Amino acid sequence: MKTTGITCEALSLPMEEIDKQWVDVAQKRLRELRSGEVNAVSGEEVFKRIWDQFARSFHPKQI
Repeated sequence: MKTTGITCEALSLPMEEIDKQWVDVAQKRLRELRSGEVNAVSGEEVFKRIWDQFARSFHPKQI
């Protein structure tokens, strides 16, 4: 589904339904963290990876 379709769908849902869907997502993610299925990554690490990727895209390594 395209972003515009998702946005239109979200805007057409009642706020209670959107809240319920967010709760469902949050509970699923918490279960995944607690079970060890996924590992938490700090915000600091996330932004470091983003900036590193950004820097590489503008300064590719010379071969």
